[in-house]
Amino acid sequence: MKNFLNEFKEFINRGNVMDLAVAVIVGGAFTGIVTSLTDNIINPLITFIFGGGSIDGLVVPGTAIDFGAFISACINFLIIAFVVFLLVKGINKVQNAGSGLLKRNKAGEEVVETPPTCPFCLEEVKDGATRCPHCAAAFSEPARKTTKPAPKA
Repeated sequence: MKNFLNEFKEFINRGNVMDLAVAVIVGGAFTGIVTSLTDNIINPLITFIFGGGSIDGLVVPGTAIDFGAFISACINFLIIAFVVFLLVKGINKVQNAGSGLLKRNKAGEEVVETPPTCPFCLEEVKDGATRCPHCAAAFSEPARKTTKPAPKA
């Protein structure tokens, strides 16, 4: 059971899972904008131009164009996108704080070990990689972890 939980934790901590979650949330918010655009502006405009059934609640004289609902949907989208941005920023900060783990070198001194990063796109790569999986840049030498003395408390 512990191994299962560790695998789940590793799965959740992958960057791709967070990106997908953000895409779903922002996509859901954007759906509201598109629905509002069609329901409140495009459809009533078509009904006004080509005639059709009765339209209640006229916002623009002679039409049922409801700019207020559309602007409200846009504001909701911006609010949701900003909250998701703050969540991702916070999660990235926590992940970056945990990426430099304290270890001891051969002399017994505490050092911080940081994973290698691509010098071109600055994304994390695996130790020993010769090509970045994110931007496909080739490295002149295999990527290596870096160690530096731990900050004094």
